[in-house]
Amino acid sequence: MSADSGSLRERIGTDVIGPIARRYFVSNGFDGALTGVGVTVGAYLSGIDDGLTVISLGLGAAVGLTTSGVWSVWEIERAEMRAEIQETEEAMLTNLSDTQVERDKMSNQVVNALMSGLGPLLGLVVPLTPFLFEGAVFTLFEATLVSVGIAVGVLFAFGAYMASISRQRWYVAGIRMGLAGIVVAVLNVFLPG
Repeated sequence: MSADSGSLRERIGTDVIGPIARRYFVSNGFDGALTGVGVTVGAYLSGIDDGLTVISLGLGAAVGLTTSGVWSVWEIERAEMRAEIQETEEAMLTNLSDTQVERDKMSNQVVNALMSGLGPLLGLVVPLTPFLFEGAVFTLFEATLVSVGIAVGVLFAFGAYMASISRQRWYVAGIRMGLAGIVVAVLNVFLPG
């Protein structure tokens, strides 16, 4: 596959990089949504009294998780790519530097790292949106409840999407994933703090 053989969106759907990129996206998006639930419920229970402060806390967490997702996967995929290329070079008795093989593997590394960072960014930022309307539309308590509901919806969507790939019942997988958000919210309410 050449480096110019399609857009990022087309590349994500290919068999070559699709499954790995999807795994990183959903796994880290799951982490982002659950972190968002923890941040929003924890902020409310801590007595924070305005939505913009909750958004600031959430964005700080999003920066950390997004950076972690991109950086860690970049390094993981870089090491894996180099190991695969070295193994192929040894088997073929040739140098693959600056070849299409190396460029394709580098392209996969880029896509996987980007998808790894995009997952937690969306999983955490989307549920923060109700806090933009705190004071005008929602009380802080209502914004927290709506935020948890959105996070559970995001988790449900991740589960339903993964079930559609594996031909499972989408609603069962969605409920299983969404339940994690409710569990995190409840644990935050009952944990001492």
